Amino acid sequence: MMASRKRSLPAKDHMAALILARGGSKGIHLKNIKMLAGVPLLGWVLRAAVDSDMFDSVWVSTDHDEIEKVAKSWGAKVHRRSPQVSKDSSTSLETIQEFIRINPEVDVVCHIQATSPCLHPFHLKEALEMITEQGFDSVFAVVRRHQFRWKEVKKGSPPSFLPAGEITKPFNLDPANRPRRQDWDGELSENGSFYFATKDIVNKGLLQGGKLAYYEMLPEYSVDIDVDIDWPVAEQRVLRYGYFGRATPEVVRLMFCNVSGCLTEGRIFLSNSGEEMVSFHTRDTTGIRMLQKEQMEVVLLTSKLDSVSRSLADKLAKRTGCEVVEVGEEPLDDLKPMVEQRKLEWKDVAYMGVDAQDVKCLNLAGLSAVPRDAPVVAVNATKYTCHHAGGAGALREFAEHILLQKEKAKSMDQHRIGRHDF
Repeated sequence: MMASRKRSLPAKDHMAALILARGGSKGIHLKNIKMLAGVPLLGWVLRAAVDSDMFDSVWVSTDHDEIEKVAKSWGAKVHRRSPQVSKDSSTSLETIQEFIRINPEVDVVCHIQATSPCLHPFHLKEALEMITEQGFDSVFAVVRRHQFRWKEVKKGSPPSFLPAGEITKPFNLDPANRPRRQDWDGELSENGSFYFATKDIVNKGLLQGGKLAYYEMLPEYSVDIDVDIDWPVAEQRVLRYGYFGRATPEVVRLMFCNVSGCLTEGRIFLSNSGEEMVSFHTRDTTGIRMLQKEQMEVVLLTSKLDSVSRSLADKLAKRTGCEVVEVGEEPLDDLKPMVEQRKLEWKDVAYMGVDAQDVKCLNLAGLSAVPRDAPVVAVNATKYTCHHAGGAGALREFAEHILLQKEKAKSMDQHRIGRHDF
């Protein structure tokens, strides 16, 4: 470790986290608010920044109305960037300099990339302390790579057998003494997660300058959506290594799920004889059985607002093995006694809803979800937004999410035992 010195920052130095999120992404349309594992991409880094408790303010710089709404819903302030720094040719540095001009109280700006969803609060805390306690002027994130690099031979170059011909050659390898991976320390590469710098460094036209240091992150946390453009692959990494909040992932014991719009697509069919019918996907009934196998009670909800017949409710109960309960205009009023009767708290409950009447339950439940086609009022209240629509696999997707949280909590408990007891 290098000898440390305290930085001469003002007595009330202002640390600002800043995430740049322009609306005109060239790769994926509105990538910064595209849902990744049920959370807007932007939400992953905002949650880490807020929960780090290191920043006096957390900002999103954007030029887009929808991104602004998402940023505010996750607790961030918004820097509405000017057209001059919203062009395709605009650099991050230009936007950060504008932000500092508008917010002169900021002493250290911590530029966090929205495309790094596996960032955790401890990364930000440890990196920022390198500035506040060890006296560095700027700190950036790196990852260790074990990749041998070779000179590129451009297409159209003269053939290698000609005097002026090009041949490839290694940059960081002696082929005659090729090391084993375990015998080579590898090289440090920027992973793009964050760049922290004092205001003075930024005003000099730099993000990396002065007394400079790197902060090394493990490869599992170094997910860059700009590179890992395969969204499903990135989602699996995030579900395994992402930061889900301060609390241990919830392990629920009871699930409430709306029939209309969640288990089904929301339509009721009438036969010639007047009999009511609904359709649902076998993936969703499989999802119910997956939860029941893990000793979780699943209760299906019908509503007085669009009531189904008793005979149809009985058929649903028989087909799924679930109790079917009719609720009123405020489902919470009917469900609270059920939770109390089972001696549970709402953190022990999962809730899948679809509309405005579900908002209170979506907010209260330890885990909550809505289908992809749910209205905005429900999406804003939920903790997870499914990729699938109601009646087309959304319930199965939420069931898998619930079971993943259970495994995650179990893994964390084992990790705590391992660290403290052995």
